[in-house]
Amino acid sequence: MRREWELEDLIECWTLDEEESALLANKSGTTRLGFALMLKFFELEARFPRREDTPRAAVDFMAGQVKVEAALFASYDWSGRTIKDHRAQVREFHDFREPTLGDEDKLADWLATKICPVEMSRDRLRGALLTRCREDRIEPPKTTRIERVLSTAEAMSERNFTHTTLERLSLESVGKLEEVITAPPPPPTVTCEDSASSQGAAEQEGRTQAATAAAADEGRRRAFLQELKEDPGSFQLDTLLAEIVKLDRVEAIDLPATLFDGVSEKVVAGWRARAMKLYPSDFKAAEVPMGITLLAALCHVRQAEITDVLAELLIHLVHKISVRAEKKAEGELNGEFRRVQGKNNILVKLATAALELPEEIVRKALYPVVGERTLADIIAEAKANEKVFNTRMGRA
Repeated sequence: MRREWELEDLIECWTLDEEESALLANKSGTTRLGFALMLKFFELEARFPRREDTPRAAVDFMAGQVKVEAALFASYDWSGRTIKDHRAQVREFHDFREPTLGDEDKLADWLATKICPVEMSRDRLRGALLTRCREDRIEPPKTTRIERVLSTAEAMSERNFTHTTLERLSLESVGKLEEVITAPPPPPTVTCEDSASSQGAAEQEGRTQAATAAAADEGRRRAFLQELKEDPGSFQLDTLLAEIVKLDRVEAIDLPATLFDGVSEKVVAGWRARAMKLYPSDFKAAEVPMGITLLAALCHVRQAEITDVLAELLIHLVHKISVRAEKKAEGELNGEFRRVQGKNNILVKLATAALELPEEIVRKALYPVVGERTLADIIAEAKANEKVFNTRMGRA
C-alpha cells in the first residue's frame, strides 16, 4: 500500500460508513482503532495488514473518526486472541473465508496453466495470485505460503513447457539439437604394430583421415554452441558470410514454426537467456526435456536475431560499396576532365563575351570568340562523359 495520502483520498478510502461504524460499538481504545484500520485496509487490499503496512496518515485520519489517540495504535496486539477475533469479524463482514490447502493447490495450478506461460516476474505472479484471491473472496495465504504456491506453480509450468516443447519436436530435430553439444566418440588409436600386422598402409591412411575428419567435426560441433551465442563482428563481407553459415546451420535443425505457440515472447526470451549462460556439460546434466527446451529456445531466438543482423549487414555493405563506387568513378572522371586542354580559357572567353555584349545575338557575340565547332565539341564531350560516368558506376 502507498505511504503518501492526500486528504481527499483519505476521505474517500478510509471513511467508515454507518454499517462499519456499528461494528465498533463494543470496542474502545487501542482495539477500537486497530479494528477500524484493519477493516478498511482489508476493504482496499483484500488482505490483512502487517504492523508496518498501515500508512501513518491513515492512522491519524482514522483516530479522529473513532475518537481515539493515534499514538495508541502502537500498542495494538498483533499476535494475541484479540486480533484473531478481529480478523474473523472482518472476513465475515466482507464475505471472505480463510484459505485451505485445496485452495493453494488450485491457485498453483491456475498460475501454472494461465499466468506462468506469459509472465516470469515473481512480483507480477504474486499480484495475479492476490487478484485471484480477491475475485474468489478468499483471504490470501500467509507470505511464506504464497511463496510456496508461486514456487510450485513455476515448477509445474516449467515441467509442462518442457514436455510440450519436446512433444512438438521431431526425432530428427531432437537429434540435431543434441549434436550441437554432443561430440562424436574419439576415433580408435591405431598403433604401428597393429597396422603392420592387420592393416595395410592404405587402410591405415584411411583410418587416419577418418580420425582427422571426426576430430574436425567434433571441433565444429563444440564450436557451434559458442559460435551461436556470439554477436557478429564488424561490418564487413567476412562477417556477412560467417552469419550466413551460422543461419544455415540453425535452419538445418528444422525447428517447427509453431514450436512456441501459446507462449509469450518474453518467456521464450527468458529461456534463451538461461541457455546463454550454460556450457555443454550443463545441457547434458539436465533432464532431456529441460536440456532440449533450452537449446530449442536458444536456436529459435538466435535464428530470428541472426536474420535481423544479416539484413543490417547487407544494407550496410551495399551502402559502403555504393559510396566506394561513386568515389572511384568520380575520381577517374575528374582526372579525365583535368586532361582536357584549354577548356577553362574557353569558358572564360564565353562568359566575358556574354557580359560585354549582352544585347547581341549568340552568333555575333560568341561564335567569333570561340567558334561554332568548338562549342559543339564541348557539348559532345559533356554528353560522352556523363555516359561514361554512369557506365563506370555500374561496373564499380
